[in-house]
Amino acid sequence: MSTIVIADTGSIPDWVSDLEAFRRWARSDDFPESGTISYLDGAIWVDNSMEQLFTHNQVKAAITAPLVLLVQQMQSGRFVPDRMLYSNVAVGFSTEPDGLYFNWSTVQSGRLKLIEGADGGFVELEGIPDMVLEVVSRTSVRKDTVVLRKSYWEAGISEYWLVDARGANPAFEILRHTSEGYVSTETGAAGIFSSVFGKSFRMLKRTDPLGNPEFLVEHS
Repeated sequence: MSTIVIADTGSIPDWVSDLEAFRRWARSDDFPESGTISYLDGAIWVDNSMEQLFTHNQVKAAITAPLVLLVQQMQSGRFVPDRMLYSNVAVGFSTEPDGLYFNWSTVQSGRLKLIEGADGGFVELEGIPDMVLEVVSRTSVRKDTVVLRKSYWEAGISEYWLVDARGANPAFEILRHTSEGYVSTETGAAGIFSSVFGKSFRMLKRTDPLGNPEFLVEHS
């Protein structure tokens, strides 16, 4: 039986003892519809905490919206929002990123596969996408900054976008893959350059009419 890491509570079948068993469970009707459950480093991680509106939910939206539009304009591939199962068998993990992107050629070459569910439709991505996104929350600090950073690098993903908006100013990084690990891309006059999208990005923070934080992602 795998080690079980539980942030709150969860019911995990006894037969879920390895990555392949976890993937079968994740694609089944018995898999919980709420919370975030991952298989990382031979352990099952369960996080049932509620998503924070301003430092997580709205940050994801601020990044997802412009990327979806940009990818559609470029006609280069597809940006996939959160709640999609992503697995890498070679490294041995399965999780639900806050977002990911793949180029058409990445699927055509077989580097990334679209996995069908038992009842039809595609319910999982397996292999190596071109970019992944994670937004740090109170309960995901170690997972996002240590465990997934290592796993995504070992998988060979070109860019890891890591955002922590819990402080006074949002920390936005585009981590690029190198032979020694992920390295943070320097910020230029136009923002942080993404080799995956061929654009520079920057995240701005302002205040809405109710006095709450609002985030905007620009590219050029």
